[in-house]
Amino acid sequence: MMPAHETYDVIVIGAGAGGMTAAAVAAAEGLRVLVIEKTAFVGGTTAWSGGMVWIPANAKMKEAGLSDSVTDAVQYLSSTVPEPANAGLRAAFLARGPEAVTWLEANTEVRLQPVKAYPDCYPERLGAASGGRVLGPVAFDGTRLGQAFARLRPPLPEFTLFGGMMVDPLDIPHLRSVGKSLRSTLRAARLVSAYALQRLRSPRGTTLHLGNALAARLYASLLARRVEVLFSADVEDLSMQGDRVGGVVIRYGSRDRPIAARRGVVLATGGFSHDAVLRKRFFPAAARLVSATNTASTGDGLRLATAAGAALNTEATSPAYWVPASLFRRADGSRGVFPHTVTDRAKPGVIAVNAAGRRFVNEALSHHEFVLAMLRDGNGEPDRPFFLICDRPFLWGYGLGRIKPFTWSVRRYVMSGELIEAADIAQLATKIGTKPSVLTATLARYNEGAKQGRDHEFGRGSTIYQRHLGDISHKPNPCVAPILRAPFFAMRIYPADLGTAIGMQVDAQARVLRADGTPVAGLHACGNDMGSIMNGNYPAPGITLGPALTFGYIAGRHLAEGSMTCKTAAGVSASV
Repeated sequence: MMPAHETYDVIVIGAGAGGMTAAAVAAAEGLRVLVIEKTAFVGGTTAWSGGMVWIPANAKMKEAGLSDSVTDAVQYLSSTVPEPANAGLRAAFLARGPEAVTWLEANTEVRLQPVKAYPDCYPERLGAASGGRVLGPVAFDGTRLGQAFARLRPPLPEFTLFGGMMVDPLDIPHLRSVGKSLRSTLRAARLVSAYALQRLRSPRGTTLHLGNALAARLYASLLARRVEVLFSADVEDLSMQGDRVGGVVIRYGSRDRPIAARRGVVLATGGFSHDAVLRKRFFPAAARLVSATNTASTGDGLRLATAAGAALNTEATSPAYWVPASLFRRADGSRGVFPHTVTDRAKPGVIAVNAAGRRFVNEALSHHEFVLAMLRDGNGEPDRPFFLICDRPFLWGYGLGRIKPFTWSVRRYVMSGELIEAADIAQLATKIGTKPSVLTATLARYNEGAKQGRDHEFGRGSTIYQRHLGDISHKPNPCVAPILRAPFFAMRIYPADLGTAIGMQVDAQARVLRADGTPVAGLHACGNDMGSIMNGNYPAPGITLGPALTFGYIAGRHLAEGSMTCKTAAGVSASV
């Protein structure tokens, strides 16, 4: 179906979190908006994600009795993002992020709640917060979307139960305690019963959590404002009126069609995680193969912008946000990528080893720091192997990768080669290509301290962030337990990305800039199409979605105000 009009006020390219935010804001301000999405679904990578949104000093914190200030956030970022590049954008983000959250909750379907016990990644640094800066989406009833529910990108099947049931993170301890606690058993029974009823009417569960809930809420906001979304359409080019972007040329089916944008175009296509040429140009050789992002993130926005004269911000400390990932084949033959974010590697009773069979990292660090350690250890060599090692009690209690807890038989995973099983550590070492004496010594050294809940080599579990990722019910250290009981298992992990950090240069109004610092009139960017305001550092959970929503909001407001000067962060003078 072609667009209903030849001219819109605003055209947004990409229906991820940043793009839908920009569209929802512009529409709420009274503009006619068209969203162009190259796939058949809205949600982008956000729909697969944890949906965490990092916004320091947000109003939700105060409502929850948590204290924070922009001054503290500036101090924290000054040590975790020490580079001066993009200081102005970080100041704009800190100033307008809380404003964006308040505005979105007042004018759209977006609802967020503070995660009170989710610390910043470096809690020992000055200005860090122990919780509340991270906002999580409030659960959403997918039936409210009506038939449009089919247009919401489903979550990764590996992160659901029973073929489509999403789980609130707060309910995971209850599911682990089924049969041990009456309260937890009853809670689990209610969740499963509700899911069973939902499946009578829907191909998957309709109680949505995490990033799927955030994407659904943004999509509901577009539907409420009657924003037109054009699916399965490619943007061939930007239309130029002199040196101003005046619209787009789309390819829909076999036809090209120009569509005008009176106010401007917003690029929010998700970065370039799946573009082989750009990955080769910017990524280290050891991380050129695997991405945990939506496969439609192929650099479309960057190519459109640079053709219009835009400049890229290539000064990032890291070209991407990293995560260790395991690979597998689904039943339909497609390749699966499982991002090891929080479900297993920080739990007590697992270690990570390199090609030599030695530990190389504190497994409970952020997923970004974990992969940086992989890249350092491998000296940039491509295809250098790394493994997670555990025993049967760990696999049963916590799962590993896509293998869920309480899996009775792991035979199919072993047969496929995804999981490596051995009767003893020496045999496991041989199967993963390391010296048995080295891996045996590595386990012995780890177990010696682990029996007392200590990690003498890396101090795992030494910060509140690490302990948050562990198992709080395990004493004395939520992150450390010995690996003792056969059979033993290994799973290969790879350096992967959760999104690119290199993108277009923009200003505090989300306007795309040329190399000389002047804006490309009529062109805005947000999300991963916009260069990372954190310069490729990862100071906290949610530092991709926080800026995505904030600068999507800024872009929508700036376009709605037309030639008026958009409110900036002039009141924030501190350097960050």
